Amino acid sequence: MAKNSGGGCLVVVLVVGLLAFGYYKWHHGSSSAPPDTGAETGGGSGRYVALGDSYTSSPHNGRQAGPPPGCQRSLDNYPHVVSAKLKPAELADVSCSGATTANLTSPQKTSDGTNPAQLDAVNSKTTLVTLGIGGNDVGFISIASSCATAHRSGSRCRDRLTAGGHDQLAERIDATAPKVGAALDAIHQKAPKAKIVVVGYPTVLPDGDGCWPVLPVGSGDVDYFRGALGKLNKMLEDQADSHHAGYADTAAPSKGHDVCSASDVRWVEGVIPASRTAPLHPNVRGEQGMADAVLGVLKLP
Repeated sequence: MAKNSGGGCLVVVLVVGLLAFGYYKWHHGSSSAPPDTGAETGGGSGRYVALGDSYTSSPHNGRQAGPPPGCQRSLDNYPHVVSAKLKPAELADVSCSGATTANLTSPQKTSDGTNPAQLDAVNSKTTLVTLGIGGNDVGFISIASSCATAHRSGSRCRDRLTAGGHDQLAERIDATAPKVGAALDAIHQKAPKAKIVVVGYPTVLPDGDGCWPVLPVGSGDVDYFRGALGKLNKMLEDQADSHHAGYADTAAPSKGHDVCSASDVRWVEGVIPASRTAPLHPNVRGEQGMADAVLGVLKLP
């Protein structure tokens, strides 16, 4: 290889060219930095817009941040933690519990007020956008609530959702992919200079059989849902990569901090939360960890 100096020069030229056009991505694990648009966010400049569902809004984690109350948006969620570190001139956190990709372009009615279409917050002055969406399109939380069983090795949900040779969760993930891609395209169009970071979902379930009956889900379903969440994160990573966005992997740093871990180390609460966090959602520690993942792809400590 050392003798092939011409090939080495070609590689150097290629990498320099990619850097110049903003296509070369810095990778750390599954995370990747967004292409450099030259836009600055922080130190009193720039506009940061946070889009997403309840894993972004963070129900019950601290005081409420902005209307409508039904979005259950917390001052301790990862957008606010990221903003406190970056110090942009403006933060527009429009995330909302229960949001799907449809609520990026259409208003969302909640139990207490209506959240405008989230993409309305993105404009030409926007310099940074984080997007955490997709779980409600697949229906993870609503489905998981029906999977409780008295049988440690049960797989009632897997059996139902894969009956007839069709994996319903996998099909829903596939159907959500182009919706995420379309949202990323819309962000680029509305905010051409913005850096975009897609934020993945943290590790909810441990390796192995779970922790029945604390988590009253059979081992077969634990394995099934763990695999489905991995597929969802892979889809989000792929969409980020193909639509010129960065990807913040929160699954890897949260391994060992799942719902079955000790209350003083877990990032995601169980069916009966040990803190005021919503069941099966990230607690304050988890939101901090997600913020660290975002800051990491922005190359900030």
